[in-house]
Amino acid sequence: MLRGWGPSEAQPANWDVKYKDVRVRNVPTNIRNWAGGTERYGNSIFIFEMANLCIAHLGHLHHTLTQQQLDEIGRPDVVMAPVDGNLTLDLDGMMEVLTALKPQIIIPMHFFNQFTLARFLDRALRLWSVEQADIPSFVVSKATLPASPKVLVLPGH
Repeated sequence: MLRGWGPSEAQPANWDVKYKDVRVRNVPTNIRNWAGGTERYGNSIFIFEMANLCIAHLGHLHHTLTQQQLDEIGRPDVVMAPVDGNLTLDLDGMMEVLTALKPQIIIPMHFFNQFTLARFLDRALRLWSVEQADIPSFVVSKATLPASPKVLVLPGH
């Protein structure tokens, strides 16, 4: 199991694992603690690289990204983004992060009801097209990435 947090606030998780043609690495980020403060390195953005694709899972992101973090992530083709806007990064911040990452496919996650998802999609439609999938999975390759960025909503949550 690859934990997204380090053993202490002074030491981030540090993963760079290769298995056959798949590389998984992380970029540590902070997280809010229950007291309202910040826990350093309490989250990781996991980056999956395979078949000439880069997929980023933002985890439980609570803040916008620094230029250093953006550089460490690179240019993901697909981003899985927490869009609840409350327990994770607020909607304005998430839009800033997604705009900076410039993925071709954005998969919203971490929404707990249709209202939360609709609020995100209303904002997303200002920047990208939105597609509702019929099944909770999809196949993607470098050759099948959309010509222009889109949000892909998978059923279920």
